[in-house]
Amino acid sequence: MELQILLSENGIKYKEIYEQIRLAILDKKLSAHARLPAKRRLAEQLNVSIITVQMAYEQLQSEGYCYSAERKGYFVSEIQDEMHYSQINTMGLEKRDQQEFLINFKNGQIDASAFPYKQWNRLYRKELKESNASNGPWQGEYSLRVQIAQYLQQARGLACQPEQVYLFSGFQPQLLNVCLFFKRKAIGIEDPGFIRARSVFDQLQLPCYPISVDEDGCCVPDAEEPIKLLYTTPAHQYPTGTIMSIARRIELLNWAIKQDAYIIEDDYDSEFRYKGAPIPALSHLDSTGRVLYFGTFSKTLLPSLRISYLIMPVSLQQDFEKFNAYQKTNVSRIDQQAAAKFMEEGLYTSHIAKMRTLYRSKRSCLIESLSKHLGDHFDIIGDTAGLHIIVKLPEGLTEAKAIELAKSAGVEIDAVSPMYQLHKPNHHVMIGYGAPSMDEIERGVQLITKSWKSCLSN
Repeated sequence: MELQILLSENGIKYKEIYEQIRLAILDKKLSAHARLPAKRRLAEQLNVSIITVQMAYEQLQSEGYCYSAERKGYFVSEIQDEMHYSQINTMGLEKRDQQEFLINFKNGQIDASAFPYKQWNRLYRKELKESNASNGPWQGEYSLRVQIAQYLQQARGLACQPEQVYLFSGFQPQLLNVCLFFKRKAIGIEDPGFIRARSVFDQLQLPCYPISVDEDGCCVPDAEEPIKLLYTTPAHQYPTGTIMSIARRIELLNWAIKQDAYIIEDDYDSEFRYKGAPIPALSHLDSTGRVLYFGTFSKTLLPSLRISYLIMPVSLQQDFEKFNAYQKTNVSRIDQQAAAKFMEEGLYTSHIAKMRTLYRSKRSCLIESLSKHLGDHFDIIGDTAGLHIIVKLPEGLTEAKAIELAKSAGVEIDAVSPMYQLHKPNHHVMIGYGAPSMDEIERGVQLITKSWKSCLSN
């Protein structure tokens, strides 16, 4: 049979094939048990690959719109007459489909394809078989806390005991718990700063003060401001990429002592530094117990594991454990035990070394591609570490316009202005290079720069 399918120029081909066949089935234009065109024939008719047609057919089959018969092909399923559908809802689906971009330059993504699934699955299956099914301790599995303490000593110069390590199911639950522990005291946050941290402070309705960032990192809060908790990212300021100077670190520690305040050090991606020696943690300099250290496995392993950790100063441990006396762990016990074995066998440090090499190559590919296609009219900020850079746009191209053009070209990038509280810039965008392959990076840069240059030339 001959199907009339019209493909748009910039749409996702298999989605459009799937949607038009689906509507034909629901509209009874295709009768029950009618055979769909052979994949090769339809591919030739539409001038697409056989794989594209195969994906559309498989999606239809998974949703029950068609079924397959071995060596015969795909056939329309029999759908009850009582079934109704809304064309309005279908249009909504089409709109959402158009928002599934071809190349993901969003910040905070990792290259999941490089994760050592074989080794992890081996350890996970072993723990699943041998582990007790009951809840683990609230603080977290001791075996993992031991490994974290050892790792921080070796990699970050942070001397701590396993008893100081507390495990949580991600950054925001961890930050929420700490803020509640400090009894809703006034808090300072870098400006610009991590929007997910600010959302926690907003939810708690905390008095929140923006603290400027300069070339040395987070500035010292004014003495007259009633800040008792300061959130900062010294190893790789988010989002600017600034590395806090040693002088500023000492100034902040002295401020904390003088003001009887505490500092939350979010060390979210310090493993990925590409120029110079690793930067010691701010906690490494802290001899008075004023720094709470935040770490995570989201960038080094997988975000879906949902494992983060807090290093609590010894002076606060007793009160912190009393505050959480009736809490239960919210982190999978088996995941914790698998992670502990992963670290114990040396797989964690090997994986980080491999990923550092991979991300360094991706970073170089991105910067070279941007320089090649954009030239000198665009500045790159914060490229020494992490998994993202900021691109400063030239006059005539705003943040909103640049993001809109990138979307229309099939590339998704991030805005920077929401991370500012006071003076919001309108000519910066963020490009993350964790998720895309090197080929996708090159292709993505070509797509966005072509659309940007076209806009600037008009």
